[in-house]
Amino acid sequence: MIAYIKGTIIHKNDKFIILENGDIGYQIFSTEVVLNSAKEGEIIKLFIHQQVKEDTLDLYGFSNMDELDFFKHLLSISGVGPRSALAVLSIAKIEDIKQAIYQGDPTLLKKVSGIGQKTAERIVVELKNKVSALTSATGEMFKGVSDELIDALEALGYKPNIIRQAISQLPEDIKDLQEKVKATLKIINNK
Repeated sequence: MIAYIKGTIIHKNDKFIILENGDIGYQIFSTEVVLNSAKEGEIIKLFIHQQVKEDTLDLYGFSNMDELDFFKHLLSISGVGPRSALAVLSIAKIEDIKQAIYQGDPTLLKKVSGIGQKTAERIVVELKNKVSALTSATGEMFKGVSDELIDALEALGYKPNIIRQAISQLPEDIKDLQEKVKATLKIINNK
């Protein structure tokens, strides 16, 4: 099984790159971020997921293990294939996707072509408990953020994606729930 490849990019387009390593060219599908930053002639390192089916053997490349692990978690969900999982990783930063899942908000996932309401909700439900285990940074991201804060802001009529953006800007020194609500409302209303 191929787990990692380092080589020279000899071709790229909007879906994949061809990476030469040891006089062999590997076609590797990747996220928009990787593809947009890749330049022909450049040496690149990718962590690989190898997808084997009856009639195909596809490679999917990621710039770090966190993306690869999250990609594998997405693949474990019924109705999510490799192309859809790549599309999910291309819509936003991985931290924002994890935050949306953690907060139970499928809105961001519904933006992905081919992922409807039911699949987006399934991703949220099945990955919500796993998200905090995927990276220690996720735990830091939500340190001190309670479900009560999110529920209070939703009760005031704010949309989950607006709440998520505002909470990410909260100063860490605010501990009291009422103060967090006030500070979050100030952030939302100053936009």
